[in-house]
Amino acid sequence: MSVAETSDVRSIEARCVRLPAKAADAAAISPIIERHTLVRGDNDLLVEIKAAAVNPSDVKAATGLMPYAAFPRTSGRDYAGVVIGGPQDWIGREVFGSSGDLGIRRDGSHATHLVVEADAVVEKPAGISWEEAAGIGVPFVTAMEGLRRAGIPKAGETVLVMGVNGKVGQAAVQIATWHGARAIGVVRRSEPYEGHANSQVDVIDASATEVATRVREFTGGKGADIVFNTVGDPYFEAAHKSLALRGRQILIAAVDRIVQFNILEFYRGQHTYVGIDTLGLSSIATGAVLRELGAGFASGHLKPFPIKAGAIYPLERAKAAFVAVAGSSRDRVILRPGG
Repeated sequence: MSVAETSDVRSIEARCVRLPAKAADAAAISPIIERHTLVRGDNDLLVEIKAAAVNPSDVKAATGLMPYAAFPRTSGRDYAGVVIGGPQDWIGREVFGSSGDLGIRRDGSHATHLVVEADAVVEKPAGISWEEAAGIGVPFVTAMEGLRRAGIPKAGETVLVMGVNGKVGQAAVQIATWHGARAIGVVRRSEPYEGHANSQVDVIDASATEVATRVREFTGGKGADIVFNTVGDPYFEAAHKSLALRGRQILIAAVDRIVQFNILEFYRGQHTYVGIDTLGLSSIATGAVLRELGAGFASGHLKPFPIKAGAIYPLERAKAAFVAVAGSSRDRVILRPGG
């Protein structure tokens, strides 16, 4: 056994991706690698990071779109690694996690090591690589939190996912079909659904078809019980018109922010709108969401996103990773501290 598997480490000098100040835009992000001593508290774990994802929110926080983001700080919300410090029964465990505050309001996971609350981490599912585990976090937490708040879909219900080939969209399809719901996806151009699902996913090309009309055709006129709108205002009207009686629309993003809202149709349709902001979830709250997903990964109903070799970067190439995410890469971008 290694030292990490047999002893409790209280502090360590970590190499960290540091954001010294707000950047004007993605191209101007200039992360530097610094060494910082991390010290864990009594209720914390010290995790040796094996892989950490780069999310669009990491880029937004670096460019000042989140006014509460702290500078300087170590970036990164998602991670996977091995516990090397903490209670003896934790030492050597393979874990993963995510957070709304890590890498935004406090130092995060883009480093060789991370200090995080013991209640925040989740055991890594067997058979999933470090990079795959690190890529689960934000997309699956966003999807699950949205469906939890709107009401987990039941067998026989229909879930319409706007932006179905985005990572949150794919996670929402996985969760919905895991629970027996029917999934319909909306894309902005002609393309098939790209992700894993537990049943057939019908796809609507919004560039060629009126979305709400097609949804009504798919559902015998009823409409969707849940619309998971991952895009926001560009699809707001189509989402609204696609809702069934007592339907729920989940919103997680905005482009222009302001929309026309028909109050009469809203209350006569007995609709519910659910807003989700995972940045408001602590590490511990995020861990609770991920634990709910654990059974799905264990059973194979949920699968991590495939990670391409070209989307894995060492810490020293963090800038290139940020630029890739800012460029709307459809790959899940990963930092690997080991190179």
